[in-house]
Amino acid sequence: MRISLIHALPISIAPVAEAFNRLWPDADTVNLTDDALAGDLAAAGSLQPGMTDRFLQLARYSASTGADAILFTCSAFGPCIEACAQDLAPLPVLKPNEAMIEECVAIGGPEARVGLLATFQPTLVTMPPEFTTAAPGLKLQTALATKALDALIAGDREGHDLAAADVAAETFAACDVIALAQFSLSSAAEMIAERTGKPVLTTPDTAVRKLRRLLS
Repeated sequence: MRISLIHALPISIAPVAEAFNRLWPDADTVNLTDDALAGDLAAAGSLQPGMTDRFLQLARYSASTGADAILFTCSAFGPCIEACAQDLAPLPVLKPNEAMIEECVAIGGPEARVGLLATFQPTLVTMPPEFTTAAPGLKLQTALATKALDALIAGDREGHDLAAADVAAETFAACDVIALAQFSLSSAAEMIAERTGKPVLTTPDTAVRKLRRLLS
């Protein structure tokens, strides 16, 4: 199976590669990156029509190369990814977080209290409505760990994980499960679980598990 992985940040590549190596090593993965997307979104302050066009070009190219499925790793662009899924149906096109939402319900039930941790602010604009649409009964609490992203960009992975764990421990004491919004947050999952005592879900692991179920 060939899985096309489409990224808006290069830092998303390593976490999803590690998840495939661990959970589905036989899959053939191909990476496409438009690393200007995240900066353009941050500068614009909201999704722009031209961004959807860029996503469609990337998705159509992936389909033309024989991809059996497409996984986007950029969690702040949900509506753009939905347009790609509609355009390429019935080819499986997954948003980065849809499998994670399903596993939140599986772990905590349809009315689970979910802590959603992000490091990129636009994610907390576009992702909560996806939780509400997919599982209206979930009670969502969000938190932003900006220091974690700053550390990651500076090459300080340990500092990233510590900053993310600090925010999760301070914010999500009353939650049933913690969902990590960015693929790049997956390295902090173990530390966050230790600090909070909560189940912690990552987008790479849940997405790979869902793709394997769909295509096997």
